[in-house]
Amino acid sequence: MDAVINHIKLNFSNYLEELKEYIRIPSISTLESHKDDMQKCAEFVRTKLIDAGMTSAEIFQTKGHPIVYGEWLGAPGKPTVLIYGHYDVQPVDPLNLWDNPPFEPTIKDGKIFARGANDNKGQNFVHIKSVEAYHKLTGSLPVNVKFIFEGEEEIGSFSLSDFLAEHKELLKCDAVLISDTSMYDAGIPTITYGLRGLLYMEVGITAANRDLHSGSFGGAVANPINELAKIISKLHDKDGKVTIPNFYKDVVKLTKQEKENFSKLKFSEKKLAKDLGVKELQGEKGFTALERIWARPTLDCNGIIGGFTEPGAKTVLPSKASAKISMRLVPNQDPRKIAKEFEKHFKALTPKSVKVDVKMAHYGFPVVAPLESSAVVAASKAVSKAFNKRTVYTREGGSIPIVVEFMEKLKAPAVLMGLGLDSDNIHSPNEHFRLENFEKGILSSAYFFEEYSKI
Repeated sequence: MDAVINHIKLNFSNYLEELKEYIRIPSISTLESHKDDMQKCAEFVRTKLIDAGMTSAEIFQTKGHPIVYGEWLGAPGKPTVLIYGHYDVQPVDPLNLWDNPPFEPTIKDGKIFARGANDNKGQNFVHIKSVEAYHKLTGSLPVNVKFIFEGEEEIGSFSLSDFLAEHKELLKCDAVLISDTSMYDAGIPTITYGLRGLLYMEVGITAANRDLHSGSFGGAVANPINELAKIISKLHDKDGKVTIPNFYKDVVKLTKQEKENFSKLKFSEKKLAKDLGVKELQGEKGFTALERIWARPTLDCNGIIGGFTEPGAKTVLPSKASAKISMRLVPNQDPRKIAKEFEKHFKALTPKSVKVDVKMAHYGFPVVAPLESSAVVAASKAVSKAFNKRTVYTREGGSIPIVVEFMEKLKAPAVLMGLGLDSDNIHSPNEHFRLENFEKGILSSAYFFEEYSKI
């Protein structure tokens, strides 16, 4: 094991150069113009899996973007780990807010800046490199390993969901290892055991059959933007609670132990407010900011579209207005049920002077992973060794919908070994990843294989 660790440290600069190659591929899954880049990136991943010692690695074409699968099953009697990652990234706009070109990785202040540096290329690459280190030195691994990398995580994982249903035997494993979450703070090894689910809705309001002159018709015909704003304002009450009927009906409350664990983290709400440049935090009354982010459901308007938005003035009464509204859900909440309740509630709030259209864009279930599973125990020891500190356990406010499907269809626990930080600007300009976390992530992965092999 010491030889593997030393090999990783000696070859870190090489790993970093390879990561730069990976990042330079603009694999933006949501844009049709990058379809060829998605194929190129899948081929890059396949090549790296072969280089890492996988006995087989192949690309599966889908209705969407390619899926890459690789395996090494040369450890009979030992557990099998399925490693998941995604090679697709978010769009880069607004481009003018980037300090450097988003697909030209730049090293500065001990960090690598680029789109995908953290989410998820930097985080998933650590596992490929740790596997490679074992193979370079020993020709084998302490456990059996399978890799599954997708190109649609940022747009809903639709192809992977179908692939999982069709290839359960191929993906059969004892644990699913995922690095796509955040550490609690810099230098603090973290295992995430809970993820919120997601429900994404799109709503449209239509009034007149065409855009109208606001002087000639204003005051006589409903303005869709005004009515949409009124409805959105009624989706929360004065205490910050969501007003959708039955929204909180199935919410699982935090246990006493979980609340105690949260308090031990000594989270500073004042520091968060200062970091975000706001005078105070806001949310559902009766809960701490950490509880609201990790363990309470929320509803947010993510965008409003309608009317004239170009520079200058145009006195128009728009015919239509629309909004995108997302809900983060917690364990026991079913996004399909919530979607129906949302639609009924939204329509009930809509006046007769306008027509409304409500549709569900996509959803994902919340998840809580069992902390007592042998894989989670092994991961906790591994990250503690790599960072030389005691591991903490957190929930995550974000969502990785495919995690629930892995757990349910493969009957295997998920290990969420996050290596990024909430301050890494994922999905935003100037995304970055700490070089220290990249290196210690590779060490953590290597230690995990060793620890899990002892089970």
